[in-house]
Amino acid sequence: MVSLREEIANARRIVIKLGTSSLVNESGALDPAKIDRIVDAIENRIARGSQVIVVSSGAIAAGMGPLGLTARPRDLASKQAAASVGQIHLAQVWGRSFARYGRTVGQVLLTQADAGSRERARNAQRTIDRLRQMGAVPIVNENDTVATSEMRFGDNDRLSAIVATLSSADALVLLSDVDALYDRNPAEPSAKRIDEVRTGNDLTDVQAGDGGVFGTGGMAAKVSAARLATRGGVPVLLTATVNIDAALGDAQVGTVFHTRPERKLNAWKFWALYAADAEGVLRLDAGAVDAVTRGGTSLLAVGITGIEGEFHAGDIVEILGPDSEAIGRGEVAYDAAELATMLGKHSGELAEHQRRPVVHADYLSNYASRL
Repeated sequence: MVSLREEIANARRIVIKLGTSSLVNESGALDPAKIDRIVDAIENRIARGSQVIVVSSGAIAAGMGPLGLTARPRDLASKQAAASVGQIHLAQVWGRSFARYGRTVGQVLLTQADAGSRERARNAQRTIDRLRQMGAVPIVNENDTVATSEMRFGDNDRLSAIVATLSSADALVLLSDVDALYDRNPAEPSAKRIDEVRTGNDLTDVQAGDGGVFGTGGMAAKVSAARLATRGGVPVLLTATVNIDAALGDAQVGTVFHTRPERKLNAWKFWALYAADAEGVLRLDAGAVDAVTRGGTSLLAVGITGIEGEFHAGDIVEILGPDSEAIGRGEVAYDAAELATMLGKHSGELAEHQRRPVVHADYLSNYASRL
């Protein structure tokens, strides 16, 4: 039986995510030598027949030096200004490094709004696919120049998980400054290394930290991204960038996160649950929550106790339980104005054209069974 590490080692299409700390020196400036070493490892993997998509952090850090900033900016306008300068520098360094191999790179800048729109997400996916088909390496980053705090992925770890799933990658490699997942700060003598994560139960005792000086995504963000990717059916290897040769070689380093085929979401349900923009809210009673979380059951008007928002038929809506707990998301079949007249009613009490499900099971994705 082929092990998960062997699967990752032989994966044909892989997404590689690199944190800011992997690309800069101690002063926070981009380090071309570090990036050259990363590109060398990526080119070795490409030579073995793999297709590679890079998700690169570092735009804000790259813009700090040219703008005379000594500390990462905190206000939104300064972050956006640094990103606008840094994106140019970052793309140039990646481009020069890959050019040593005669390889072209393509920059793909995304925001949460891009992923939140099904049409725009598909356009981004098509662009990435065509770049790969033309032999170029897509370099994906969040478009920090225009992204606001309300419309951000939060960190590039989450972005990499969404890119990996929507591009049907065979593996996601998360690289940072820590060689594996530990149950606590690895600097502590009692810290225990975790080699494999099969379910959420393996993470019960894990204490994961936040981002470092130059980045935004700490170990907690990486674990969350790894679990997100595996929900979409993409296995994950998490390790340090200094281990990139082994990570892209035999994969006998770091921590691997297993997928669970019985929990895998199809592409639409993954997008609806984790990337789409929600236009409203449906509130359910306890009976309806139990029905939809069992899976395979459509949501009917009788189980809905309230609605919020001016949504329209075909929009994605949040689905909440009696205590406002997040249950899932789905594509609603009615406009808010019409649905407001249907709440709590059995199918027999409704007009014939209102008897179809409010959210059909095929278009309902829930957060249940995430362990």
